Amino acid sequence: MFFPIVMPLPLSTNSRWIVDDGGRRVKLACVNWSAHSELMVAEGLSKQPMDTIAKRIASMGFNCVRYTWPVYLITNDSLASLTVRQSFQRLGFVESIAGIQANNPSIIDVPLIKAYQAVVSSLGENNLMVILDNHISKPGWCCNNLDDNGFFGDKYFNPDQWVTGLTRMATLFNGVTNVVGMSLRNELRGPKQNVNDWYKYMQKGAEAVHSANPDVLVILSGFDFDRDLSFIKTQSVKLTFSGKLVFEAHWYGFSDGPRTWVAGNPNEVCGRVATYMLKTSGYLVDQGYPLFISEFGIDQTGANVNGNRYLNCFLGVAAELDLDWALWTLTGSYYVRAGVVGLNEYYGVLDYNWCAPRNSSFIQRISGLQAPFRGPGLSEAKPHKVIFHPLTGLCITRKPFAHRLRLGPCSESYAWSYSPQKTLLATRTHLCLQAGESGTSAKLGILCTGSNSKWEMISDSKMHLSAKHRDGKSVCLDVASDNTIITSSCKCINKDNTCDPSSQWFKLVDSTRSSASV
Repeated sequence: MFFPIVMPLPLSTNSRWIVDDGGRRVKLACVNWSAHSELMVAEGLSKQPMDTIAKRIASMGFNCVRYTWPVYLITNDSLASLTVRQSFQRLGFVESIAGIQANNPSIIDVPLIKAYQAVVSSLGENNLMVILDNHISKPGWCCNNLDDNGFFGDKYFNPDQWVTGLTRMATLFNGVTNVVGMSLRNELRGPKQNVNDWYKYMQKGAEAVHSANPDVLVILSGFDFDRDLSFIKTQSVKLTFSGKLVFEAHWYGFSDGPRTWVAGNPNEVCGRVATYMLKTSGYLVDQGYPLFISEFGIDQTGANVNGNRYLNCFLGVAAELDLDWALWTLTGSYYVRAGVVGLNEYYGVLDYNWCAPRNSSFIQRISGLQAPFRGPGLSEAKPHKVIFHPLTGLCITRKPFAHRLRLGPCSESYAWSYSPQKTLLATRTHLCLQAGESGTSAKLGILCTGSNSKWEMISDSKMHLSAKHRDGKSVCLDVASDNTIITSSCKCINKDNTCDPSSQWFKLVDSTRSSASV
């Protein structure tokens, strides 16, 4: 699926939304592409031509790239003067040199910063927006609490050098229309973190970027590996400009603890970590700020149960809040990562050779969140609800003339209203969603006063839609193996940590997108 850039740029903000120059909502649906390693060259250029990679990004439905860079790329003259060939030669990477020579010969003998610019140009030629992300100062794999690269004043994080780097990058890309934003710093961390220095330097960096390039969004990160922006509640950011400020946060399954999702009941864990996210960053949308989840992701082989359970919860929250986001990561394999040459990146959306998606079902799953559900200028239909299913990335709909409700693309979703009496009504009809006997199809009916037509969001996750039969027995909305909508006994409502409730997790999402009729 491909959503080309058709919006007039540059971008700005309108309350919690990012909008184009005409005031219409633009949803950032990005993927991360890293160029902050010791080599300071975009990963994968030894495997495929950059234009081929850019076209692949667009073909997977992404509309932008969060493109990382280290401060030293533009402030350290001895490094910045290196050519791509020289950068690889100094580490002895002969095979990678041959690969770049074959796939991207135009950059092999140009300075590193010119190669970085060439990737941005290639992305622009393929209608992809770019967010320049200052990932680190000293190039290398990121991150840990003691890497001396984490907070202002660390050994490798000189604030003045950082501001100089931001200014130079903002200046370099002034007038490059597909560069729509700059993330000032990735994952602040370590023992030196403190609020006073955050405001002092983040505000200084934001002003420097805006002064050098007033078109770009200015994106600010928080504490604790970009998990904590709670301090903004009590002290707002003070800037001389407006309409450009965005906050970013990260959320991974391992951020919640290496075995939290496996060891705990999924409903309880989802409820707890989602509440934490809303308190530390999600609340910002209610305060009128855009929130960009600039990193999330899982092991795409599907082997990590902890990550799989987390993703169901994350996608539910991301849909409900209609957040902007960037998947970690595009990278199928690295030139070198933490000393390991040619490391296979299982979080990578592309395979080892950067030829094809590593997991096509994952791409299908996130495609439902690549288009916005609502926002300024997006009033194709009256406000309504869609019923989103995080496990599949699909929404409840029905094929024309078919009897049974089923999952389908969210672009073809039914429009629902959720009444104070807790009935789910198909809009423009008198039909409501009704629970059948356990194991049978849910259906649409006209008798909407019975207990089998009253749907409550139950469990700690608030993602089970449950109704009761006349005998008082509760059932939950569920999905059969053929993607038809059924009702069955509610899963994982107790403290059992071995069960998997994901087939029964749904979110009622506010939408003004056009929808299917009954």
